[in-house]
Amino acid sequence: MRIISGKHKGRRLTAPKKLPVRPTTDMAKEGLFNILNNRLYFDELKVLDLFAGTGNISFEFGSRDSHEIIAVDSYAGCVQYISKIARELNFPITAIKSDVFKYLERTREKANIIFADPPYNFKDELFSNIIALVFDRDLLLEDGLLVIEHSDQTDLSENPYFSENRKYGGSVFSFFEKKAGHKPDSV
Repeated sequence: MRIISGKHKGRRLTAPKKLPVRPTTDMAKEGLFNILNNRLYFDELKVLDLFAGTGNISFEFGSRDSHEIIAVDSYAGCVQYISKIARELNFPITAIKSDVFKYLERTREKANIIFADPPYNFKDELFSNIIALVFDRDLLLEDGLLVIEHSDQTDLSENPYFSENRKYGGSVFSFFEKKAGHKPDSV
C-alpha cells in the first residue's frame, strides 16, 4: 500500500499480513481523491473513517493535511497499526477500537466527510443501517458527504440521500448527501 498524494506522496506502508482487511486499490483511491479534491479543501476537513482496516484512507487524508481524522475498526490489530503509523508520520489520527454501528449510535462527533469501507459481502440492510445512522443522527457537518465503498454487485442508488456513484474496477464509491430542504420519509 502506498500514499498517493500530499506531503508523504509515494511513501510505501506495509501492514501486517495477519490483518483481516481488503485495502482500497491505488487506482480506486486515486479516483476517489481526484473527485474529493475538486469538491473539498483537505486542510479544513474533519474526517471519520469507518471500517478503517489498514488506515489506507485515513493516511491519505493525513498526508493532505486534514486537521482531524477518526479511524474506527473493530479489530485491535488494525487500530494498533493505524496508531503506530499515525505517530510515525505525525498524522492527526485517533484510532478507535469499536463496532462501527455501536460507534455511530453513541458518537456526538460530526464530520465533513464520513468514509465507510465495510466488507464487500455486507447485506443490503447493513449498508442501509450505516446511511440511516449517519443521517438520522445528523453526523455530517454542513455540505458534508458520506462515501461508501462497495462491490459492483451492490446497488445503493435507491437511498433518498444517494447523489452519485463512481466505479473503479470491481469497486464502487457511492456518495450520499443531505440536499437542501430534503427530508426523506424513511431511509
